Amino acid sequence: MQKKLSVLVLTSVLLSLSACGLLPERSDENKNVSASKLYADAQEEMAGGHYEAAIKLFERLESNYPFGTYAAQAQMEIAYAHYKAQDQAEALAAVERFIKLHPNHPQVDYMYYLRGLINFNDQIGFLSFIYAQDPTERDPKATREAFAAFKELVDKFPNSKYAPDSVARMNYLINAMAQYEVHVANYYYRRGAYLAALNRAQGAVTQFSESPAREEALFIMIRAYDKLGMFELRDDTQRIFTMNYPNSRFLGGKGSGDAPWWKFWAKAGPKPAPKDAVQ
Repeated sequence: MQKKLSVLVLTSVLLSLSACGLLPERSDENKNVSASKLYADAQEEMAGGHYEAAIKLFERLESNYPFGTYAAQAQMEIAYAHYKAQDQAEALAAVERFIKLHPNHPQVDYMYYLRGLINFNDQIGFLSFIYAQDPTERDPKATREAFAAFKELVDKFPNSKYAPDSVARMNYLINAMAQYEVHVANYYYRRGAYLAALNRAQGAVTQFSESPAREEALFIMIRAYDKLGMFELRDDTQRIFTMNYPNSRFLGGKGSGDAPWWKFWAKAGPKPAPKDAVQ
């Protein structure tokens, strides 16, 4: 019995030593893969849409070659891969990490742009559910964050190749935010909360003076002033409205102002969101 026990103990020790000997070999095998090979393999996975596999390879590349020229590129690719995988939180975290580590990198403008895209696509997702959920129940936080990200890019890197597309997206987002405010104003008006409707409409006029939504916002103000018995302000707003929009669909009973806000493009057709410039 004692002999059998000794054999078992010796066998266990030998197996443990063998396992310990194998682990370094596997690790060495990973380390022996060149940076260019890891990068090429990761790009191949990206091209095939295998983003999780690509991320693992980029992470291994960064870990094995932390001081090489591929390290920063791998960090950028990791952020983009998370973005393509629609993992917003991880993508934003990777972007912020890169900006913090490489504030003077020659391609850091791209990371500011990518940060805007991540929030922009989340905002498009917000709009895509418009028919299933009342927009007043959703906070367009991503819209504001996307606008702020694109604005920061344009302010810091006005000559960036991503600046023109960022400006186009900012204009799109301004209109989206303005339309949201108009919708909320209409929501309050329909429920008899005329002061709240007036405040939201005034906010849309003040904050988004160049947006097409300003027309309907002014019209809501006219109706709200009327309901609140503020007839002098109603008439002043009416004069401003008529002067700026003499052919408005809201004049002469052409529009009630209660139409769903997402149908603001009904006459001209829907205006598509800009395409990703990184594609």
